[in-house]
Amino acid sequence: MNSRTGETGVSVTSGEECRAIFSQAIGENRTYLMEHECKEILENMGIATTGYLVAGSEDEAVEMSNTLGYPVVLKIVSPDVVHKTDSGGVKLNLTSEDGVRSAYREIVGAFKYQHIIGVAVQRMAVPGVEAIIGVTRDPNFGPVLMFGLGGIFVEVLKDVTFRVLPVTPRDIDEMIQEIKGYPLLKGYRGQAVDLDALKALLLKISELVLTFPEIRELDLNPVFLYPQGNMAVDARMFVSPAPETASQPSAGNSVDQIRTLFYPESIAVLGATSAEGKLGYNVFRNLLFHKFAGKLYPINPRSESVQGVKAYRSISDVPDPVDLAIVLVPASTAVAAVEECCKKGVKIIVVETAGFAETGEDGKAAQEKIRQIIKAHGCRLLGPNCSGVINTHVGNCQSIGLVEELEKGNIGMTAQAGVYAAGILTGLRHVMNFGIVATIGNKMDISETDILEYLGSDDHIDVVAMYMEDVKSGRRFIDVASEVTKKKPVIALKGGRTAAGTKVVSSHTASLAGNDEINSAAFRQSGIIRARDNEHMFGLLKAFARQPLPKSEGILVITYTGSLGVAATDTLYLNGMRLADLEPELKERLKRILPDYVTSLNPVDYSFSMDAEQLRKTIELGIASEDVGGIIVVLQGEILGSFVDTLSSIDYKGKPVLSCVAVKEFMMEDVIRMEKAGFPVYSTVEMAAEILADMYRYGQRKDRQAQA
Repeated sequence: MNSRTGETGVSVTSGEECRAIFSQAIGENRTYLMEHECKEILENMGIATTGYLVAGSEDEAVEMSNTLGYPVVLKIVSPDVVHKTDSGGVKLNLTSEDGVRSAYREIVGAFKYQHIIGVAVQRMAVPGVEAIIGVTRDPNFGPVLMFGLGGIFVEVLKDVTFRVLPVTPRDIDEMIQEIKGYPLLKGYRGQAVDLDALKALLLKISELVLTFPEIRELDLNPVFLYPQGNMAVDARMFVSPAPETASQPSAGNSVDQIRTLFYPESIAVLGATSAEGKLGYNVFRNLLFHKFAGKLYPINPRSESVQGVKAYRSISDVPDPVDLAIVLVPASTAVAAVEECCKKGVKIIVVETAGFAETGEDGKAAQEKIRQIIKAHGCRLLGPNCSGVINTHVGNCQSIGLVEELEKGNIGMTAQAGVYAAGILTGLRHVMNFGIVATIGNKMDISETDILEYLGSDDHIDVVAMYMEDVKSGRRFIDVASEVTKKKPVIALKGGRTAAGTKVVSSHTASLAGNDEINSAAFRQSGIIRARDNEHMFGLLKAFARQPLPKSEGILVITYTGSLGVAATDTLYLNGMRLADLEPELKERLKRILPDYVTSLNPVDYSFSMDAEQLRKTIELGIASEDVGGIIVVLQGEILGSFVDTLSSIDYKGKPVLSCVAVKEFMMEDVIRMEKAGFPVYSTVEMAAEILADMYRYGQRKDRQAQA
């Protein structure tokens, strides 16, 4: 058969045959394909299957079985039967004519009220390592590929992994290596499977689903993996009419536009007031207190001045161009205020007012009016229902809460919850410094992805934090995050990890692909580090913001108690790190420093005798070792203050140092001194060890991407 190949790599002839199968099923109002249709599509894609013959009678089934050779499998072929095995429509390992006849009669008898096309006869597949491959469609991210080992690994252990399509060969490599059963694929107590063939199969499935958007869900379960090749034994596809092609929202000149949000030359505040306790007072006071570098225009129709600054009745009365407007008027007048800002030519509008889509149908309608207004005028809008942004580098502090003095920092943060972000900024200002904080509220226009893309370009920002409750335009989010993580680390804390209810799912893949699993897959795929909780996120932030990345997985642990040295060792090895092995000459020098009773050279356990000079010399030996990628220092809280100056005087030559102080909350003054000196302090040695591992993994990924 002659065929030509289209841009997707699918042969045009094969593509036409596949599309005809989808069209027929959808035309018959079916939501799924029968197995023989699935296998025909797979074979058109070059994917090996068990094949099939469809028998219309008992005698035909026997004749086909004799032709194929025993043992054989019989399966019901009916558009009315989805779950064949559960309903008695599959008979396995039939070894004789009598067995085939009996199985045929049982199958036909079990489906008296369904439309039966026939009974499929297949040669029993040679067993191999059992795998499952599937695809489901997520409303935010689109098609998602799943891979795992079959049998008990998927049924009980749920040992599966996910990636958002499209995928790269590197994505496929990472998927295969992520599952707990990976050693079985490599040949643990047996022959290794053909990993190249497995990778090719996963890429073909990705290509299939992207080529044919009619596929809503897909299950290949099981797939037998062999030392040479593989075979799809059972296949299931759920279909629906191909959706209208809807492109992901384009960023356009998003970075340039969003820059104005953080670095405007002029700001108008609609609803600014001199009345303390009002939100309009707080926002305008913050801009004045933090010495915003540009021009300020308070808008208040009932005041000639606000907090000592000339006021205007409306933004239209402002004689100069306005880069950014902050809307604080009630929701009932906010729509008109936004329209007036657009007519004025304002580039960015921040609506901090609440009372929109988060409140019900009337609020949704008002928010939709705002959407249409900014679309017509080409404006960008943050919010509504947000707390604005803060840029400590130019005094652009739009927070609705009063914010005291802030130091300039290198951490950028985006959060859906405004109060959350403002509270974090204020509460942590003594131990970490933020450069930019953006709250996105209802994210009607400007989203977390827009903010992330901008933060990736801002030279003041070295590390990005994201507090997220959901993701808007998932595919664009992955694309943007993948680019940003090549330059700087991105740490995400995702809320809503558990489902409030359950949904009815039609395929095995969909039942395994919960929303949280897909979010985790998207983070891994794009290089984002996912934080477990707030403590983990802030621990990561201050380490990445203040310390260099480890160049080696070897870690030197210095402690005053052996038990914490053991805890550090366990955590390092559980996270893919190890204890560094000092060179012989350095070991001899270290022995001369240590008290006679100290026998362990890593972890170095000084007990309660460690003084500042011993600590300095030990750290310097660790710095001199090529095998030491980073250092963990476990300090006594009671004498913490005596070590700060010593630690600050050492040249670490690009090696990270993290410290652990148990019950550090009881000596916060000394902890703050340590933090301000650039040394992240943790309550547990396990957290310090885990974060060093996170830093090392990020650095390794970044290096691989730079070499690609």
